[in-house]
Amino acid sequence: MPAQALRSFIARLESAGALRRVTAPVSAHLEIAEIASRLVADDGPAALFEHVEGSSMPVLVGAFASAKRMAWALGGEDLDAIAEGLGALLRPPAADAGLLEKLKAAPRLLKAAGAAPKTVRSGSCQEVVHEGEAADLGRLPVLTCWPGDGGPFVTLPQVYTAGPDGGGRNVGMYRLQVFGPRQLGLHWHRDHDGARNYAAWSARGEAMPVAVALGGDPVLTYAATAPLPHGMDELVLAGIVRGEPVRLVGCRTVPLAVPADAEIVIEGTVAPGSEAVEGPFGDHTGYYSPADTYPVLDVTAVTHRRDAIYPATVVGRYPKEDCWLAKATERLFLPVIRTVLPEVVDLNLPLFGVFHNWAFVSIRKTHAHQARKVMHALWGMGQMMYTKFLVVVDEGVNVQDTHEVLWRVGAEVDPQRDLVLTTGPADVLDHAAPAEGAAGKLGIDATRKWPEEAPGVEWPEPIRSDPDVAQRVRRRWGEYGFE
Repeated sequence: MPAQALRSFIARLESAGALRRVTAPVSAHLEIAEIASRLVADDGPAALFEHVEGSSMPVLVGAFASAKRMAWALGGEDLDAIAEGLGALLRPPAADAGLLEKLKAAPRLLKAAGAAPKTVRSGSCQEVVHEGEAADLGRLPVLTCWPGDGGPFVTLPQVYTAGPDGGGRNVGMYRLQVFGPRQLGLHWHRDHDGARNYAAWSARGEAMPVAVALGGDPVLTYAATAPLPHGMDELVLAGIVRGEPVRLVGCRTVPLAVPADAEIVIEGTVAPGSEAVEGPFGDHTGYYSPADTYPVLDVTAVTHRRDAIYPATVVGRYPKEDCWLAKATERLFLPVIRTVLPEVVDLNLPLFGVFHNWAFVSIRKTHAHQARKVMHALWGMGQMMYTKFLVVVDEGVNVQDTHEVLWRVGAEVDPQRDLVLTTGPADVLDHAAPAEGAAGKLGIDATRKWPEEAPGVEWPEPIRSDPDVAQRVRRRWGEYGFE
């Protein structure tokens, strides 16, 4: 898959009719967000706002707002094809594999090993440099998205941190509230790697260096959202997907490196105990997440391309652009799930589930109570621990069709027998969860039951058309006078 810069991605969108340039003057305060929300709700194009009041930088929104655009962002045409290629590349040879199988696996494993980022001497992200008092965030067209927001927020950042020993590099997507010309609020949760790095620096009584990159290869933006296990490098994932290592350049005022072709970079430090009230924020849940105290980033430099484009996204009640970032994760990580649970056929994180509320999974059922095994295994996998409602169906059910899943739930489930109620961690943004302690989880076994699971119950066959007749009718449909 070829690596690309933001400019080539924009050109691809435009050539496909998936981007519109807006020359009319617009405001970064609420107006752009309202336009972006309407565009994504109507399956509309991405938009490049070329005349943003109070800033010389254009604003790009909606670049990832469809499955097709996400595939293009990751360098391909189809998310499932990208996922299969990634899964094949990362899959190690079996422990009992013979010498021939191991030799065959060597080229792809070496390719993955060669995806580590490389440092270069200079990059377009530093064509313009503002340090110290000149590093004014007011030059950036940061969006205020909703009327109740606590202020303008940077919504599509790649936040770079590392541990105090130089290891543990993390790239995360944490929203950033603009507090002033040289201060940002860092919204991360305690289980995020960025927060772990900050805790390590604070334990030493030292300020943590932070760099925030905006733009560059769209793969980098996705990688910042990917739910990788603790300690895995998002830049290596990006290098694997893009087909070549990410090129990094050293920051000007902090000991970190950022993508050389980023559009904008914000550098700074977070001192131990430096906190301020951040929020409220209109979040992906469709509700405002409440104000709370979070670390403060003191900005030491802002660098950017001469013709920088400011990328942003708008979150809120679905559908929004971030839904499609989640869909990319669903498809790309399905092969990984299958390495642990080979019976899994397909997975759907429906848009209305806003990442963590609902999951539908189909399985190839080979024994009784297998659905319950799958439920508990999925709740133990990374951010799947936050899933509130998990529905398991048989392999013949299309989990991408919500109506079919709900039909199967109604037909195959006895609520007294087939519900699994348990407890586990709650997403910090789940306002319905208990303030303290574990939150509830509901598993629904909508598979056809084996005799051991439902003694004495007869399971009828679902109605299906005769395949030969169905094929003949499809072939002759036009003859019947139907379009």
